[in-house]
Amino acid sequence: MGTLFASDGMFVLLTFLPIIFYLVLMVFAIYFVIKVINFMNEKTKLDREKNEKLTEIIKVLNQ
Repeated sequence: MGTLFASDGMFVLLTFLPIIFYLVLMVFAIYFVIKVINFMNEKTKLDREKNEKLTEIIKVLNQ
């Protein structure tokens, strides 16, 4: 009787394993996309600041 319940539990686990894997994969994908967006926003801000500093340097050198 005990092995019957153990195999039923294993069957339930194997049934939900693809769903759990899919959910974990989706959470990782969403996390990755958010991190990439944050990185790109920070990079854009830093590039803008660098361009402003380069413009100031060019203005000083042209005087």
